[in-house]
Amino acid sequence: MPPREKKSFDLQTLLTKAGLSGTVVEYRKGQTIFAQGDPANTVFYIQKGGAKLTVLSDRGKEAVVGLLDAGNFLGEGCLAGQRVRMATASAIGPCTVLRIEQKEMMRVLHSQQAFSDIFIRQVLLRNIRVESDLVDQLFNSSEKRLARALLLIAHYGNRGEPQTDLPPISQGTLAEMVGTTRTRVNFFMNKFRKLGFIEYNGGLNGGLKVHSSLLGVVLHD
Repeated sequence: MPPREKKSFDLQTLLTKAGLSGTVVEYRKGQTIFAQGDPANTVFYIQKGGAKLTVLSDRGKEAVVGLLDAGNFLGEGCLAGQRVRMATASAIGPCTVLRIEQKEMMRVLHSQQAFSDIFIRQVLLRNIRVESDLVDQLFNSSEKRLARALLLIAHYGNRGEPQTDLPPISQGTLAEMVGTTRTRVNFFMNKFRKLGFIEYNGGLNGGLKVHSSLLGVVLHD
């Protein structure tokens, strides 16, 4: 079983043992889970599928700030006093989430040590990822940023085997994550394919595989 699926299963088991109550909600591809500026009073746990986090500036510019798959939480900022959503979360494909009220989530965190430990570790790892993304955006070329984004989505660097077969991700989403144009993303994707770093049939929705050789792009000065 792939490590990401195992993590999701273990966490789901802990949630069940804790007697946590919530509402299971199904979302279609592109459907909004919560929007920037909405009241922040619930936490979402992704059971199946994945979600995209985007932020819209006052000038109307949108940026992708994260992609989360099964086994991750969304909207946990409300647990630290956040009153409104700082980003918009939308499904990147068919997505099943558990909607948990803030008070219920706090109850479980206080009463279930094992679950609390895993939850805190996940939040800390996400903070580390955000810091690394900022450094990447400031100092690396768009080619390196794209390579790093693909490797992170495939979970290279995590424990266990990476998930080389990636879920459908549009070139537009990758361009927003990297901070470049869709044309540049298409150029680099074709380059990576010709070099054998990825298997790519010309459309991310049609299939994409990432090989460890892509690490050379990130590590090369």
